[in-house]
Amino acid sequence: MKRIICFFMCVLMFAAPAAYAEGTVETDAKSTILIEASTGEVLYEENADEQLPIASVTKIMTMLLIAEAVDNGKITLEDMVPVSENAMSYGGSTMFLEAGEQLSVNDMLKGIAVASANDGCVAMAEFLEGSETAFVEKMNEKAKELGMENTCFMNTNGLDEDGHYSSARDVAIMSRELMKHPLILDYTTIWTDTLRDGKFSLANTNKLIRFYTGANGLKTGSTSQALCCISAAAKRDDMQLIAVVLGAPTSAKRFSSAKALLDYGFANYKIENVLNSSEELRRVAVSKGVADDIGVRAAQDYSVLRKKSAGAEITTEIVCDKVLSAPIAEGDVVGSIIISDGETTTEAELVAAEAVDRKSFADIVTEFFGNLMTGV
Repeated sequence: MKRIICFFMCVLMFAAPAAYAEGTVETDAKSTILIEASTGEVLYEENADEQLPIASVTKIMTMLLIAEAVDNGKITLEDMVPVSENAMSYGGSTMFLEAGEQLSVNDMLKGIAVASANDGCVAMAEFLEGSETAFVEKMNEKAKELGMENTCFMNTNGLDEDGHYSSARDVAIMSRELMKHPLILDYTTIWTDTLRDGKFSLANTNKLIRFYTGANGLKTGSTSQALCCISAAAKRDDMQLIAVVLGAPTSAKRFSSAKALLDYGFANYKIENVLNSSEELRRVAVSKGVADDIGVRAAQDYSVLRKKSAGAEITTEIVCDKVLSAPIAEGDVVGSIIISDGETTTEAELVAAEAVDRKSFADIVTEFFGNLMTGV
């Protein structure tokens, strides 16, 4: 009966979207921020730079360093990670590691992302850097590299410790960086799973994953000092949002505050895709080339974050010579694209979509006599 009641409470908390007017968000936390991930633009913030304990939200940085190691080829998901006495000794949220046991990097990431395993963080730290101390040094180095100005890590998992703190803005920064590694979504989107051949069950501490449309991460946390925290990520219609809530008084208010921030973002903003780098925009004449013209395209995809209330349409203007001279290599910059939304103007590169070689002397002679013969 208790499980049934809990289920319906969650449904009521997460299912009904609220209509948030632009500029208003009702939250209950010490610090909050909402950003759009592709641009990093801040959509809402409140006390976002206060240094606060962040509990297991710390594990975002731990997972970031693991994801980097995988993507850089330093380790693989199949590598086996040994468990030390030190790693086994950690309490709180755990995956119940035993000294001498070995689990794959894949299973360790499951334990960290889904069950918030403190012991798994330490085991991975020792596996990657030889000790938790050395790994924490790497965490702080990465924080400085990312411009996280109000962060100091003392451990890998976020257990309360003097001098261990971050801010909502800094958590958003590292969350955005973590999401640049697509493999992490294979773990942060898990609702339930198992380890050890089905002998150990996992259930995600982030209830938004099941009850909020588009939710795809990232990490919860709670301790007596940090209270209840979350970095909540969700994607709808090509817009990826990250909402950070620190110091909520209860778990329910942590989730409702994150939901309020995400609802606000989705209600008031949109991503508008302006340029597709795979799309040919026009043909341009070519002189002295083996081909008479060439296709041109945007150098890269370009999207704009806009308020849904914005009235002006986005316009594009191609600036390019009427005739280009061969030789031209695919990807050569041949002009620019002026993008305007009525208030701001941005310039993007226009590049050749294909290559055109310059005519050889033999080509020119052949063409000349061919024209004589045809009377052209």
